[in-house]
Amino acid sequence: MCRWLAYSGSPVLLEDLLYKPSNSLVMQSKHSRMGAETTNGDGFGVGWYGAGPIPGVFHSTEPAWHDRNLRELSGHAMASRIFAHIRATTGTAVQQTNCHPFRHGRWLWMHNGVLTDFPKVKRDLALAVAPDLFPEIEGSTDSELFFHLALTFGLERDPQSAVAQAVGLIEDTGRRHGIDYPIQMTVATTDGDTTWAFRYSSEGNSRSLFHSTDIATLRHQYPDHPLLHGLSDDTRLVVSEPLGDLRGAWREVPDATCVVVHGGEQEMYPFTPELPVAAAV
Repeated sequence: MCRWLAYSGSPVLLEDLLYKPSNSLVMQSKHSRMGAETTNGDGFGVGWYGAGPIPGVFHSTEPAWHDRNLRELSGHAMASRIFAHIRATTGTAVQQTNCHPFRHGRWLWMHNGVLTDFPKVKRDLALAVAPDLFPEIEGSTDSELFFHLALTFGLERDPQSAVAQAVGLIEDTGRRHGIDYPIQMTVATTDGDTTWAFRYSSEGNSRSLFHSTDIATLRHQYPDHPLLHGLSDDTRLVVSEPLGDLRGAWREVPDATCVVVHGGEQEMYPFTPELPVAAAV
């Protein structure tokens, strides 16, 4: 399906995340260890927060390992909050408007997974998107529609509740169409200040997701590791799969869980879908 990472902490070059680690995202684009597919070559995207209020995004339909512009950009662009995503399409076209992360104002969103039998449920779900948000949908993916459902249900006010309602609607719609397991997801979203990451699937067997452990502790364990000494104590990563093999650096996110990262604080909450009130009437 896809692989992604969400970084926050001291400013780093994009190449420090995308190229330098032994299991970097670019490495995963050809040799994913834990993905549904080994190769994720159907485009990529990077989102980052710079000087302005709106995050920058760079999308390409090239495989990440093959894109010279990504290699050039990564050696110069630096940010303290970065989203990056490599895509393996589940059926929709390979085009820039289908590349993650998706953007709405200050918000970024990326998804690994699938809305099962998407053509069967697409019309019903599209009609649930708020009329003022619907014109913003540029591509044809289930992931972008999922994003706009979350926005419809109040992502900008309460991300955990909005995603729970979007997933509740997706599951209810899917089951009305005879789909046993309507959604498979790991999702990350951010407003540039806080990151929310979700791991969930209708079948209870979700795609892989990990979070980094405390940098200060790792620095104490590995005093000679150069990368750790360049990172602030509040640095945090949430990733589809670990970027390296440093013992103790990564912990698996439990299934049906929401991870909230704000500064150096990282908290986990149970995640349970809920049917939106309007849909339940």
